[in-house]
Amino acid sequence: MDYRQLGRSGLRVSALSFGTGTFGGGNEFFRAWGQTDVEEARRLIDICVEAGINLFDTADVYSNGLSEEILGKAVAGKRQDLLISSKTTFRLGAGPNDVGSSRYHIVRSCEASLRRLGTDYIDIYHMHGFDALTPVEETLEALDTLVRSGKVRYIACSNFSGWHLMRSLATSERYGWARYVAHQVYYSLIGREYEWELMPLGIEEKVGALVWSPLGWGRLTGKIRRGQPAPAVSRLKVTAESGPPVTNEDVYKVVDAIDVIAKQTGKSVPQIALNWLLQRPTVSSVILGARNEEQLRQNLAGAGWNLTPEQVAALDAASEVTPIYPYWHQRQFGERIPLPVDEAPAA
Repeated sequence: MDYRQLGRSGLRVSALSFGTGTFGGGNEFFRAWGQTDVEEARRLIDICVEAGINLFDTADVYSNGLSEEILGKAVAGKRQDLLISSKTTFRLGAGPNDVGSSRYHIVRSCEASLRRLGTDYIDIYHMHGFDALTPVEETLEALDTLVRSGKVRYIACSNFSGWHLMRSLATSERYGWARYVAHQVYYSLIGREYEWELMPLGIEEKVGALVWSPLGWGRLTGKIRRGQPAPAVSRLKVTAESGPPVTNEDVYKVVDAIDVIAKQTGKSVPQIALNWLLQRPTVSSVILGARNEEQLRQNLAGAGWNLTPEQVAALDAASEVTPIYPYWHQRQFGERIPLPVDEAPAA
């Protein structure tokens, strides 16, 4: 397993990490992801550890806290050797303060997550989304307090816009507070908007990307192809409207290109999609999800080898879409605004 620096920090994380959104199945939405119980979670985590994975990701809203509880029980006895990432901000409760990134909600959420996880500290604590109603200073001071208290080791964000992240980094620098070292982002062969603004920012400010849904919300599993009926079992039937938007034609175009490379390499569609991500700038870790051991072992095989530059270029071409303004205009000035994927090495 390759280990990479997490942004501007001294922490090294495995190039592949494991996401536990499939743990619990506490409501209809998350049951469509999976219903992994404690016993199966232990087995999946053991497989991950054997493969060299050291980072496990969860969130307080995953199955209303059940994912954290199961993860905590599953890593008992090996917690000191692993990194745990969790998140808050989204609503968890009916009260007026049970949502957001206020000092009140952050501190309460962190303490509740610690209890559910059965641990004294969280290695990487994310703001799951940007709270535009709470002053950035309040959010970051609360997070800095958690870091200084030892309850949190590093802070990160998720699903921020470019200005959300830059404003936060500037605020941390102004006051000498802990800064976001990572940004958990959606990025895949059928969702490359991360490259337009957030990747250049990540390169400039040394913020590592932790990639969620690297298989495009289940569309790059190899089961969805041109001219074939949709798979009978798929989380897309329940969750598609909540996931990243993409046209069927864009999916087919990318899968067609992957199929060509699959014949050249002997690798599967998801393995190729994962490997492409591992070669992109700023990517510190790609978060895998798996309902069962078979899926996990298949996805783990996405690392440990590299696509050729020609294969990467073919996938780039197949997955390219016209960017929105101002990015399409900026591309006409490539002499001074080069594309980040052409200018920066992988993390």
